[in-house]
Amino acid sequence: MPLTDLLAAVQTQLCTATDRDSVLQTAAGLLACRQANAEQIYQNLCQREALGSTCIGEGIAIPHGRAPALDRPRGALLRLATPIDFGGDAPVDLVFAMAVPAHYTHQHLMLLSELAELFSSPAIRQALREAGDARSLRLALDLPPSASAA
Repeated sequence: MPLTDLLAAVQTQLCTATDRDSVLQTAAGLLACRQANAEQIYQNLCQREALGSTCIGEGIAIPHGRAPALDRPRGALLRLATPIDFGGDAPVDLVFAMAVPAHYTHQHLMLLSELAELFSSPAIRQALREAGDARSLRLALDLPPSASAA
């Protein structure tokens, strides 16, 4: 699945959670579906976080986990009202959570790489941080990464 397909179906939320576990629970709720419930996804996200922080710098974390029952990846973008400690060098205010099917080994790594590239854009990060609602947050993902931050 290309990143564009994942982003087309992403759930977004402005989030008031104040700790990492609450953020992961909120993300799991957004990622949940008929094939994988929120508790299963939450446990998978926590298992991955226990291996090491998913912070990628610039106030961004990409928590991710496998959900064997899924047939395609699911994504959720949260902008936190208050930056929180996510186990990295600096607090996080942007979280892109992802749940992927168990068989998505190579595709999982490709999606993570493409997300890291997307979030390396200062214009994208600024637009996400300035979004006033969930819809604007979603639309900010469609900006070209090289867009000027005017």
